[in-house]
Amino acid sequence: MSYSAIASFLMMLAVVLGAFGAHGLKSRLDAYSLGIWEKAVFYHFVHALGMMIVSVMAQIGMLTAQSAARVNQLLILGILLFSGSLYLLAVSGVKTLGAVTPLGGLSFIAAWLYLTILLARK
Repeated sequence: MSYSAIASFLMMLAVVLGAFGAHGLKSRLDAYSLGIWEKAVFYHFVHALGMMIVSVMAQIGMLTAQSAARVNQLLILGILLFSGSLYLLAVSGVKTLGAVTPLGGLSFIAAWLYLTILLARK
C-alpha cells in the first residue's frame, strides 16, 4: 500500500473520529475530555494531510521515495502515539496515558526536522 493511500485512510479516519467525538461523545465526556479528543483529531488530521503532501513531493521528485517513506513513518508513529494516547485518555480518563503523548510529539518534530534538512540540502 502506498503512503498516499495510507494518508487518505488516516484523513478519513480523522473525519470519522471527529464526527464521533462531536456527536457520539458530546453527551458522555466532560468539556476537558472533549477538548482532549478534539486536540487529538486536529493533530491526527494535520499530520495525515502532511503525509499526503510528503507523498506528492516524492512523486514530483522533490524527495526520494526512501526519504519520503522515512518522513511518513515518523508521521504515522506520531499519529499513533500522540493522537492515539489522547483518544484513549479522553475516553478512559487514565492520566498516565498522557506520558505517551510527548513521544508522539517528538516523532512529529523529528519528521518535520528531517523534512527540513532534506529540502535544505537540495
